[in-house]
Amino acid sequence: MIVRTIDEIIGTENEVESDTWTSRRLLLEKDGMGFSFHETIIYAGTETHIHYQNHLEAVYCVGGDGEIETVSDGKVYPIQDGTMYALDQHDEHYLRGGKTDMRLICTFNPPLVGTETHDENGVYPLLSKQPVGK
Repeated sequence: MIVRTIDEIIGTENEVESDTWTSRRLLLEKDGMGFSFHETIIYAGTETHIHYQNHLEAVYCVGGDGEIETVSDGKVYPIQDGTMYALDQHDEHYLRGGKTDMRLICTFNPPLVGTETHDENGVYPLLSKQPVGK
């Protein structure tokens, strides 16, 4: 059994930060679960361009507010506590924080190894040795 708390992650190599978000990576590839599991904080009033070409992601909002805009069609979806979205088509998007920081619970397939950050195109590099599940 694996049991971890956010307090054990904060300030370690498993907490990765950028100008617009902080990702606390609770489960990684090395844990052998076949996916990674994260708490991500999107800062209020920010915009992040993301295009997970190598990963599928499912996200559940447990606090705060914001929105996601898909690049392909310009659709904007509000996000608030209780909203889930899944990037099942490697959807290129903009993730925007609203009036308050947004707290998201995220899973990635294949799992992250832990050091990934977005490149200039919003992509995480594929560091996992596991294939994408779709």
